[in-house]
Amino acid sequence: MVTESPETEQQLKFERGEPWWAKSLKWGLILLSITILFYAATVLAEAGHWLFVVITAFVAMGVLIVYATRRCVPFKYLYPGILLTLALQIWPIVYTVGMSFTNYGYGHLVSKEEAIQAIEASSVRQVEGSQRYGLAVAIPEGQDPATGEIVFLLTSPDGSINAGSLDGLEPVDPESVQTSERGRITEADGYTVLTGSQVNARSVELSEFAVPTESGGIKMIGLSEAFIGEATRVYDASSDTIQDKVTGQVFVVKDARFVPRDGVGSGLPQGWVENVGFDNYTRALTDPQLRTGFVNVIVWNFVFAFLSVITTFLLGMFLALLLNDPRLKGKAVYRSLLILPYALPGYITALVWGSMYNRDFGLINELFHLNINWLGDGTLAKIAILITNLWLGFPYMFIVCTGALQAIPSDVREAAAIDGASAFRTVRSIIMPLLLVAVGPLLIASFAFNFNNFGLIFLLTGGGPFEGGQSMIGSTDLLITMAYRLAIGGTTPNFGFAGAISVFIFIIVAVISYLGFRQTSALEDVN
Repeated sequence: MVTESPETEQQLKFERGEPWWAKSLKWGLILLSITILFYAATVLAEAGHWLFVVITAFVAMGVLIVYATRRCVPFKYLYPGILLTLALQIWPIVYTVGMSFTNYGYGHLVSKEEAIQAIEASSVRQVEGSQRYGLAVAIPEGQDPATGEIVFLLTSPDGSINAGSLDGLEPVDPESVQTSERGRITEADGYTVLTGSQVNARSVELSEFAVPTESGGIKMIGLSEAFIGEATRVYDASSDTIQDKVTGQVFVVKDARFVPRDGVGSGLPQGWVENVGFDNYTRALTDPQLRTGFVNVIVWNFVFAFLSVITTFLLGMFLALLLNDPRLKGKAVYRSLLILPYALPGYITALVWGSMYNRDFGLINELFHLNINWLGDGTLAKIAILITNLWLGFPYMFIVCTGALQAIPSDVREAAAIDGASAFRTVRSIIMPLLLVAVGPLLIASFAFNFNNFGLIFLLTGGGPFEGGQSMIGSTDLLITMAYRLAIGGTTPNFGFAGAISVFIFIIVAVISYLGFRQTSALEDVN
């Protein structure tokens, strides 16, 4: 005789008593989940992302195994959390680490094959005597006009219509399009025709776009015409070079880009992504300009995070102790007023404080009759940031400390008073240890938040002021704002290098959090 486990027996009892509508809802949700995952897999397969197709298939199988069977009861609750953790935490970390080992950035955004294709397409010149097409620039229906895949709707002189993309030409049924009085295509089934302003917004991209043909490609000329052209720069796979058929110049591979073999002139703008090993990490630590700035940024990052936590905690705790006295009247009003800075949106407060620090019209200089360039001097800008963050952060610490103080039994303090302990000794030896047990983890979380406090720095100083005639690393930059400038804000974004900086940030915060939590666990002995 087979005996069911207690877990399975409990599940069977539950399912026997499960009403029909609950079973219908359960299987309906399972079917809906599988349908959504199947649709996602087809979209990913069409885009060529086969790794994600496999991952999606495993997720779908997990849904069936976990929710369509009578086993894995605890996993029914854990499965969504595990998926969200993998998608929102683990995957971004893995992706960032992987990107930090590449040269991914401005001019290096595509594969080598795509870069060669773009080079040849951008060099297409009209073949003498070749025919011209009527042109309408479109995108596949449902895509964003600003980022969607470009498609040329081409009308030949004989009236036939073709859709041209990077995959080549594809015939279009004339019955599926509508044209204007001049014969220009205005609508087409399955496509969205772009307006003149939308075409102009993508002019740079369109200047390098060409529909590949046997002899070269089809490029646009103006807004309503296209021509058959021939590539003047041709790739030779045997020698891994590109030759300009007009000038005879040969381009060779160097640093994931084609550059002139004779060293005369500049390289071609189209580069490609490749693995660079630890180059981004060694660059951050060995480049003379970056090394000095990087060290300064790390030091200031630690100082900023540490002082922000200490100052906000001490002020918040002092106010909490002050308002925790039972003899004080109107405590609710005072507490409501003190949390107002925390209730206001932080970005608005940062912008207001930024205007208050203005040298010519700021409230601080006007009120105290000063002429201080608060945000134009590196040291003063750091002081201004710490003052602003104190204003933003102390209400949070005040709320946390107030709650923790109210949880401390009053008889503990009464016993200390009976033993003759002074108010200061009571706070130092009794209240503080008990308080740190409750707020210790929050102090660590606050340190991690301020270590990456991008919003305050970006809105208040933008990382500046910049000294020494350079615009890469500012006096008030944190690692996160420096990474942002390198990845997005600069003239030549370098996502790979910014990824390496992000890995440094992750390691530093992880080590400090680990050490902090070890110390916090030691405080629990006071209980």
